Amino acid sequence: MTVFKSSKSATFNPQEINIINSGTSIHGDVQSEGDLRVDGTVKGNIQVKTKLVLGPSSKVEGNIKAQNCDISGNVTGNVNIVELLTVKATASITGDINSTKLIIESGAEFNGKSTMGISKASSNGHQKPVNPIDVKPAVKVEN
Repeated sequence: MTVFKSSKSATFNPQEINIINSGTSIHGDVQSEGDLRVDGTVKGNIQVKTKLVLGPSSKVEGNIKAQNCDISGNVTGNVNIVELLTVKATASITGDINSTKLIIESGAEFNGKSTMGISKASSNGHQKPVNPIDVKPAVKVEN
C-alpha cells in the first residue's frame, strides 16, 4: 500500500492552505510559500511568505515572520509582520512585535516591545523600524 505517491506534475498552488492541526507537535523550523494555519504546537521559527493564522489552541516557541498574521493562541518569541498583525482576544504574546499595521483586540495579552512602521534601509542595507512603543510588563486589555 502506497501512503505517499510521487507526482512530477505537482505544482505549488498559493490558494491552498497548509494546516498543522491540534494534537500535532513540530520541533524545528517551519517555512511555507503559501498560507499556513497552526492549531498545534511548533517549537521553532515559522516563516510564511503570505498569511499565517495561529488558532486558539496553537502554541509557538520561536520567532515568526510573515506577510500578514492573525494570532489567537500563545506565542513566546518575536513577531515580525510586513503588513497587518491582528492579535485576537484569546492571544498571549511574550516577545517583541514589529509590524506596519497592528490590531489588538480587547482581552489579548502582550508582554514586549512594539515597533510600528518601516523606515528606509539603514546604511548596512537592512530596514530598520521607526516609532518604537514600549509596552510595560503583562498588559491585559479588557472590556
